[in-house]
Amino acid sequence: MTYRRYRTSRRGARVLTFVAFLAMILIGVEAGARAQQAAGEPEQKVVAPGVSIGGVDVSGLTAAQAERAVGRMTSEPLTLTHETQSWRFAPESLGADFQVDGAVRAALAAPEGTAVALGVTVNERRLDRWTKRFAKRFDRKVRNAKIVIRGLRPRVTRSQVGRDLSRWATKTAILSDLRSHDRGPLELQVRVTRPRVSRNEVGPAIVIRRASNRLFLYRGPGKGGMKLRKRFGVATGQAAYPTPLGSFKIVDKQENPWWYPPDSDWAAGVEPVPPGPGNPLGTRWMGLSEPLIGIHGTPDSASIGYSASHGCIRMLVSEAEWLFERVPEGTPVFILDA
Repeated sequence: MTYRRYRTSRRGARVLTFVAFLAMILIGVEAGARAQQAAGEPEQKVVAPGVSIGGVDVSGLTAAQAERAVGRMTSEPLTLTHETQSWRFAPESLGADFQVDGAVRAALAAPEGTAVALGVTVNERRLDRWTKRFAKRFDRKVRNAKIVIRGLRPRVTRSQVGRDLSRWATKTAILSDLRSHDRGPLELQVRVTRPRVSRNEVGPAIVIRRASNRLFLYRGPGKGGMKLRKRFGVATGQAAYPTPLGSFKIVDKQENPWWYPPDSDWAAGVEPVPPGPGNPLGTRWMGLSEPLIGIHGTPDSASIGYSASHGCIRMLVSEAEWLFERVPEGTPVFILDA
């Protein structure tokens, strides 16, 4: 009997080696599967039907899925409103901390239809600090409309409604909403203060240009601001007794006033003058908030248009009477060096 010797090629040897390696992998995978089966490893647990956490339905969800669903709800911002304004804040910025992990564990163990409460703690110190910061930005001082001078003309500023946030009420309402998982909108409790003078309630104003000896009466604002009503020639103070510059008000009005000599060298020894044709004040006196300075009539009509007085603003008697009837006490008076 004869035998033949067979030689295996290198290529054939490589194929046989690969087949053997693949077989080993398949055997390992099968062995691992059998080991898993033998160990009895359970499938990933899901929440029972009808179970909710803090109002969020988590039926059929795994722990990770339930955490994401509840996390979306807890991250929803709390909305605060006042009139037409609104603000949105993340609960965490208000000091809230939600116990999501514990709620999910309870939900996985709960029977069908269970409503699992979502615990939340609120750091009240942090909420206090937030409330103070928000109130500082929110609060606004009441502001009356008033007349100011811009260049050579009077202008009216806008009034502003004042508001003060009730800090205690705001903090209490936020605590309640966070604990009940309500995201508002929450109407802020605010004390509102209305201005005493609105823009439409501003009265007349007087502008005196000292260098040109002119008085301008402006009426209350309309479209485009205050309007010039009338202008007059006046006499203002001499160089030794200049009419003061600045912003003043009419604080005293008198018909047919007495004239009393001021405590000044030029009036030394002069007696008071009763009402009448020779009275230095004419028939009307409109005293300013600057002591001893006022707008008044004068019997010396030749002085109008010049710097001739001892500081007061002189007018023709008839024009002073006309002005007197149209400017109440409190009327602003601006005296300019123009």
